[in-house]
Amino acid sequence: MGDPRGIGPEVVGKALASLIPELPPDSFLVLGPSGSDPALTPFEAIGNWDGTEAGAGRVTVDAIRRGVNLALEGTVAAIITGPSHKPAIQAAGWSVPGQTELLQALSKAKDVGMLMSAERTRAGGALRVLLATTHIPLRELFQHLTKDVLLRKCRLLSSALTSDWGFERPRIGICAVNPHASDGGLFGSEEEELLRPAVDQLKGENLSVEGPFPADTIFRRALEGELDAVVAPYHDVGMAAFKSVSFGTGVNVTLGLPFIRTSPDHGTAFDIAGSGTADPTSTREAILLAARLARRRFDTHSGHK
Repeated sequence: MGDPRGIGPEVVGKALASLIPELPPDSFLVLGPSGSDPALTPFEAIGNWDGTEAGAGRVTVDAIRRGVNLALEGTVAAIITGPSHKPAIQAAGWSVPGQTELLQALSKAKDVGMLMSAERTRAGGALRVLLATTHIPLRELFQHLTKDVLLRKCRLLSSALTSDWGFERPRIGICAVNPHASDGGLFGSEEEELLRPAVDQLKGENLSVEGPFPADTIFRRALEGELDAVVAPYHDVGMAAFKSVSFGTGVNVTLGLPFIRTSPDHGTAFDIAGSGTADPTSTREAILLAARLARRRFDTHSGHK
């Protein structure tokens, strides 16, 4: 359910209530600290929250760890994590920038990707945005954004869109770093020296990858159906576009794990926690998407159509 101080318990309870009987009680298990369980069960208590920030981080991590273990042993096909508070997780002793990296560490996944997915947006079309880099200062971007990173993230994205979303040959667009994709080198050299060589190599591997496209047009291309997903070079260029058309309904999907993992696209919202006014739509969408992806993965592996 995420951080016990936030809106996680509320939105989980509301989302599950809205999905009954579509989602029968024997198809899910809620994990959280004692006393935070929503009205709906089954619920498994994971420790007690002692009222401190570090304590909130510990119960958050312990619930995620329990979910990961259940997924790795095959008891569950997917986990949906509620909104967490990064400083609390770090206060609990985990020096990770976010849940994506925590899940990677707990599952020992070799490589992961943070994909924001909205099958319906306020603009009408679907939008899927993979962040090539995540929670880093912008001034350090080119210490983290390398050709190897782009190659790995695009391969991971293409594989997931094929196996879990069912695209036969997913069309991926690379978002530029500089204004107007540097306009022939006027505003930087990264497009020609970094992004385009990666695109060319991926095309040589028979992946459908195009770009780099300017940031002010690539998301329109995706919304109008020209692209199945966009790779954004850094956090805010991708998240600003994504949340502009899907805030409250989008879903965060972690690619590269040995199980399906989704989460809502919002934070803990401490300011409204306990008020009963939190919108559960994004959590509901995260549950539904996890169920669809898990079903497709099961059908693919079992040879069903």
